Amino acid sequence: MHKKADSEMFKALWAYDKAAESTDHIQIKKKYELFIDGKFVKPIKGAYFDTVNPSNNEKIASVAEGSSEDVDKAVKAARKAFKGWSKLSGRERGKYIYRIARLIQERATEFAVIESLDGGKPIRESKGIDIPLAANHFFYYAGWADKLSYAFPNRTPKPIGVAGQIIPWNFPLLMAAWKIAPALATGNTVVLKPAETTPLTALKLAEIIEESGLPKGVVNIVTGAGETGAEIVNHPDIDKIAFTGSTNVGKYIQKAIAGTSKKLTLELGGKGANIIFEDAAIDQAVEGIINAIFFNQGHVCCAGSRLFVQESVADVVIQKLKSRMETLMVGSPLDKNTDIGAINSKKQLQTIEDYIKIGLNEGCEIYQPTCDLPKKGYWCPPTLFLNVSQSHRIVQEEIFGPVLAIQTFRTIDEVIEKANNTPYGLSAGVWTQTGSKLFYLTQKLNAGIVWGNTFNKFDPTSPFGGYKESGIGREGGLHGLKSYVKFD
Repeated sequence: MHKKADSEMFKALWAYDKAAESTDHIQIKKKYELFIDGKFVKPIKGAYFDTVNPSNNEKIASVAEGSSEDVDKAVKAARKAFKGWSKLSGRERGKYIYRIARLIQERATEFAVIESLDGGKPIRESKGIDIPLAANHFFYYAGWADKLSYAFPNRTPKPIGVAGQIIPWNFPLLMAAWKIAPALATGNTVVLKPAETTPLTALKLAEIIEESGLPKGVVNIVTGAGETGAEIVNHPDIDKIAFTGSTNVGKYIQKAIAGTSKKLTLELGGKGANIIFEDAAIDQAVEGIINAIFFNQGHVCCAGSRLFVQESVADVVIQKLKSRMETLMVGSPLDKNTDIGAINSKKQLQTIEDYIKIGLNEGCEIYQPTCDLPKKGYWCPPTLFLNVSQSHRIVQEEIFGPVLAIQTFRTIDEVIEKANNTPYGLSAGVWTQTGSKLFYLTQKLNAGIVWGNTFNKFDPTSPFGGYKESGIGREGGLHGLKSYVKFD
């Protein structure tokens, strides 16, 4: 009754007109080649794959599939370019990086629309978060390029060499910026592989890099699937691997480079704990819960996918959360009203649906708001699971979708034990009006980042990374520079 009444009341009071973002101003090629040695070149074996719009399952473009020969060609171009780029003054390197940032900024709307078309995320998020943050990372590291002696006082940092970088599909341009910008600032050259389901903004970035006048071979972009990524990992002339993606692939990479001199950073999966204490600002916390798990359809490694609510306020928090979920708009990623867009791929939707079935089979109570899902494309309604325990798979395993598992707790010690009882250690959130309690939790939670009275807030000056099976090393801030230098 509650669910139906809330839904009908909301729909009676609010009716949104469609507010679709225009696509007239964007330029997408029918076919994309590899970006190697400063120019677009055809793949040696002539293989291509399709990138698909997940909101309607329609083909957007054909994209070159890089082979081992293509990767080798890109690595050789990067190695050749390294000689000149590494000797260039930090001030000159910074100028190029700054120019890339400005070009991203100037074409931000085009990047945002392409990101939403290719990845399925709401245009409000692409436009308001992803693209500005990507530009900001280039701006930030442009500023550090001639100040490395201040970043590492009393030491002499030197570039590592050629960096092989592999990025995921959930934040394509932002992840490219996280990796490329600090690598260039410290004098390294790059071979980047974007995810096969979302290559278009990386290729648009290649166009900007070409336009910026960056020396040939400093950044090379080789598209393809897992096999292409494996060729980068295993290439003998790559000095560093930076990977963001699943924990399983991260473990493969760690084994693959064991015994070599390659440096490694891994930013892997997560199962973030979001903790609501009884003295929290409840309405603010409910908005934080929504942002923590439903931002980008839950395709976020640091998502707050485990909610812990203090028992005394659990009923009111869950009631408010359900009511708020009834107002969420699921639909076209290009509609400015949309809160939850399309699931990135058919494969990922199947994974999410399998976990929902697992939760039901484990005896958990499910809640989904009433919403009409589009008939074409890949969609999943926002989902809650109640009556779950620590042993349930939906609590322990990363789902990477809009699915939240809710538990209650009574004491601080109890919630710390529950929050840390996971193989992951990437993120956590704490909601309380007691500062001492918040600071105490930040010391006790095994997470690389702990947000206080907020969630999913990112800044280029702040390091990001995890513990345990959530990764090795940090990206962002000064820590992000350290991953790309060596010392005598």
